[in-house]
Amino acid sequence: MMNPTLAETRHAVVAPLLAVFALFATGLGGCASNGGMRSIEVTQLRDYLSGSFASAEQAEADPDFADIRLKVVQVWPERADGPWLYVEQAAASTLDRPYRQRVYRLIKTGANTFVSEVYTLPEPEAQWAGAWADDRPLASLSPARLSLKDGCGVALTYHYCSSMFDGGTRGTACGSSLRGAAYATSEVTIWEDLMISWDRGYNEGGEQVWGSTKGGYRFKKVSPDVRMDLRAGTIVN
Repeated sequence: MMNPTLAETRHAVVAPLLAVFALFATGLGGCASNGGMRSIEVTQLRDYLSGSFASAEQAEADPDFADIRLKVVQVWPERADGPWLYVEQAAASTLDRPYRQRVYRLIKTGANTFVSEVYTLPEPEAQWAGAWADDRPLASLSPARLSLKDGCGVALTYHYCSSMFDGGTRGTACGSSLRGAAYATSEVTIWEDLMISWDRGYNEGGEQVWGSTKGGYRFKKVSPDVRMDLRAGTIVN
């Protein structure tokens, strides 16, 4: 049997290494640029957002953050212009009195980009409290009775490498009168099992007048389906 030449030996060693390097580099390049990646369906964003969330762990570690519970459930699944989500936010100590109730409409705007429109409910909003627990949430309501919060839509981008969405409102277009504010901003990052949400209000001079000054609330997903918990006979609070 003939011994391999020096050139043949070098090729046998270097070629596999080059192939691995090329594959690694191509993967990283495609991941960083999102080039050539598959289109993300709006249903994935819906699934990431849906469920029961709690900031209990963050509140326990940092007293500057409250223990907040978040319930998110799909409404009007038969509609083709959604998905639509009902969102209810309450302090852990007053779950029956949510301080924020909204409806989100999720819209796909590109291969990996989306907008979450924000709507308010007909007054008094308290009449809809706990609707997330219904078999058909907001069945007696229609989108025509909602009020769009102009300028408050959240633009989101899906990142393939980290399997998460992030984005926020744009500029100062989202009006707010809470505690002397002129406008509000929202920044959000969404993974399959965690959501970080940072809402802040600013006065006309650009000074922050409400919201956390230390960063966003970290909402850990406790359950992917709040109604499944109810059917099982347990309520995740």
